This record gives sequence, structure tokens and C-alpha cells, in this order.
Amino acid sequence: MQTLNVGAGQTDAEYRAAEEQRRADLRSESESDANYYFWAAGVAALGTGLLPTRLNILANVGAVDLLRYYGKSLGPAYPLVVAAAWVAGLVALGFAARRGHRWAFMAGMVLYGLDMITLIVTFSVGAFGVHSFFVFRWFQGQNALRDLKEV
Repeated sequence: MQTLNVGAGQTDAEYRAAEEQRRADLRSESESDANYYFWAAGVAALGTGLLPTRLNILANVGAVDLLRYYGKSLGPAYPLVVAAAWVAGLVALGFAARRGHRWAFMAGMVLYGLDMITLIVTFSVGAFGVHSFFVFRWFQGQNALRDLKEV
């Protein structure tokens, strides 16, 4: 059965080549969006004190900030342990997303969405914007994987 106006004016070989190019573009787009996990891990390491310099104006992690305020009874190193786990989790999600797992993009959006709630509580508007950017890019990545699976 042939659908009208699909591939009109193209030979079968040209149509297959165009579809293969579209698949390659979608794969490349999802891998590019998966790389933002590594950027997010670097920004989180910069904002939580895992690196020698700490820049927490735009690079806060709300869960770590709340632990610094309310988790003092757990010990002084506990926020750093949580921050290291946060960064390791982002790196692991980045590798899973680069392999084409859509669940990794969804997990990152949920994780950062929950952290955005804690950023609202701590009045970190700049960090909220950075989180929003990452959530948007991961949304685009999972959309590219969805379109790739449909093709």
C-alpha cells in the first residue's frame, strides 16, 4: 500500500537515504542532549564544594543546600557525600542516555524537577534557571529518541 504525497518526486533509494539521514540526525541530537548530563555534573561539582573553588551563585543543588542547613547533626562531611553521589548519578545517567535509553532522560528530568522545588524553597532563582535549561535539553533528547523509535 502506498500513501499519497509521501516521498513524491523521489526514487526509493533517495527516500531510504533521506530516512537514514533523518535517523542519523535524531541519534546525533539525542547524544548531544545526553552530553548535558556531563555539563550538569561539572556545574554540580563546582557548586557543591567538590572542587577546590566553589561557585554557588548559579550552580546550587537544592538537596545539598538543605542538608547544609538542616543536616548538621549528620556530620560536616555528609553534604559532600551526597554531592558526590549526585555527581556520580548524573554521570551514570549521561552514559545511559548516550546509549539511547529514554528512561535516563526521564529520570534526569524527574530528579532535577524535584531539586527545582528545593531551589524554590531556598530562593535560588539563578540555579532554578540553570536547572530549567538542563531539564529542557533532556526533554529534547528524549523527544529525539521517541521520534527515532517511531521511524
